[in-house]
Amino acid sequence: MVLNEPETSMHPDLLPALGRLISHYAENQQIIFVTHARPLVEQLMGLPDCQHFELVKRFGVTKVQGMGILDRPDWKWPAR
Repeated sequence: MVLNEPETSMHPDLLPALGRLISHYAENQQIIFVTHARPLVEQLMGLPDCQHFELVKRFGVTKVQGMGILDRPDWKWPAR
């Protein structure tokens, strides 16, 4: 499942409930989500199988934080 900025148009007080909902569904399936909500990221980073990749934009180019031009993200796709 892919979620793109699920916090959009949501009151910040509801982020903990959203985090619990995402973590509940992440127990049985892979979830990829994009967010700008730091509290949501911090809550979900505590999950055992959570992988966190932060994107940064410099000089008009978006890159994965901490990776050089020849590096590749260490994606780990679970077996089906």
